[in-house]
Amino acid sequence: MKLNQIQLLDIVALTVDIPQYNLWQGQVGTVVEILADGAAFEVEFTDSRTGQTYESVGLRREQIMVLHFEPVSPDANAAMLPV
Repeated sequence: MKLNQIQLLDIVALTVDIPQYNLWQGQVGTVVEILADGAAFEVEFTDSRTGQTYESVGLRREQIMVLHFEPVSPDANAAMLPV
C-alpha cells in the first residue's frame, strides 16, 4: 500500500478551510470519485448521526489527507514523503 496514494472510498480529512462550502480543516469525508487522473477527488461529507450528505465537493490532493486506522509498517515511512 502506498501511503500517499488516494483511492476510491478512502476516508480523508480536510487540511484546509473551505468557507464557501462551510467546510473546515479536520472535517472528515469519503472519496467517492477520482477526477483528473488522480489530481482531484470528489469527497462526500455526511452527518454521522443521520447518514445524510451535507456536501459533496471536488478537492485537490493537497486539500485532503488519508486517515489510517491500522498501524503502519516501518518500511512504509519512505512512502510517506510528499509526491
